[in-house]
Amino acid sequence: MYIFIDNKSGISIYEQIYTQIKNQIINGSLKEDEALPSIRNLAKDLKISVITTKRAYDELERDGFIYTVAGKGCFVAPKNVELLREENLRKIEEYIEKIMQLSAACNLTKQDIIDMINIMEEE
Repeated sequence: MYIFIDNKSGISIYEQIYTQIKNQIINGSLKEDEALPSIRNLAKDLKISVITTKRAYDELERDGFIYTVAGKGCFVAPKNVELLREENLRKIEEYIEKIMQLSAACNLTKQDIIDMINIMEEE
């Protein structure tokens, strides 16, 4: 598992950890039931507070991406197809919002966007 902390990003450290682990689970880099580093080890490796790492793990568990086994550690949860679908739908909505903003700036119509999608689909 690889985590990169960008202190200049403006995004909190726990959010960066949360997002990177979640993305690695979604894209399959982290496999179902794979053990994650302990909270202490990850904090030590990243040179951050244990509290920050714990918060990221707690949120990942709350959202169904990982599970904890007492005395054993944290593991990647079995993929919840509906959870992944909702996550992808949320991303699509964000992209559509950006497309709407850009298309408004270029005076494109909805039909122009549909035509662009159809052309790309044919390629």
